[in-house]
Amino acid sequence: MSSARTALCRAGLGTALAATAVLTAAGVASAHVTVHPDSYAKGATDGALTFRVPDESDTASTTKIQLFLPTDHPLLGVLVSPHDGWTAKVTDTKLKTPVKTDDGTITDAVSEITWTGGKIGPGQYEDFDVAFGQLPDDTARLTFKTLQTYSDGKVVRWIEEAAGGGEEPENPAPVLKLTSGTGTSAAPKASATASAASASDSTARGLGVAGLVVGVLGLAAGAFASYGVAVRSEPEPVDFRTHR
Repeated sequence: MSSARTALCRAGLGTALAATAVLTAAGVASAHVTVHPDSYAKGATDGALTFRVPDESDTASTTKIQLFLPTDHPLLGVLVSPHDGWTAKVTDTKLKTPVKTDDGTITDAVSEITWTGGKIGPGQYEDFDVAFGQLPDDTARLTFKTLQTYSDGKVVRWIEEAAGGGEEPENPAPVLKLTSGTGTSAAPKASATASAASASDSTARGLGVAGLVVGVLGLAAGAFASYGVAVRSEPEPVDFRTHR
């Protein structure tokens, strides 16, 4: 094989492998339970959080979601938005350290919300909205450990936390970052808008990846096509013994 042919074949193989890598990377960005928005001002009031639950099974549906709210830094005034097809059970817990507010001392807070009765099919997701009256102002992050139960009995535990500055764990828990701010927030409707914007952004990134894959595959096809042209354009060998 000539050096030109070898180079073309290597180029085609390289682009094909690059396409595979892109597809693999898209699949590796495995969906997990997340909270939207992912940050709020410390002490924010009258806001809402959206918990996005994707079904990453090929065959089983999600039939139960258990969301655990922190009680060492509790959310006050938690309310659950009705969700078609799902029933929410809210569990309160007595706080080890009561929270003093302008309206009095709070001794109990929501520690768990469990949704049952509905179904999230394979390859689908659903958003669950939770409103709050006030976020804590004495911590930089809130972790919402979550258990996701599938119709085949499998339970995925989204409970792991990344070490400071470390890589994301295999089953990360949703984390809300609390930043310095005025202590007030937008109304729950704004949270829904942010969630929709996040979904749109995810769709745009997915389309971008798809476009990149198409482009890479196009390069691969072009490389192999060039190889074919190069082969066809090579002159036929001449037997000089038949020509005088």
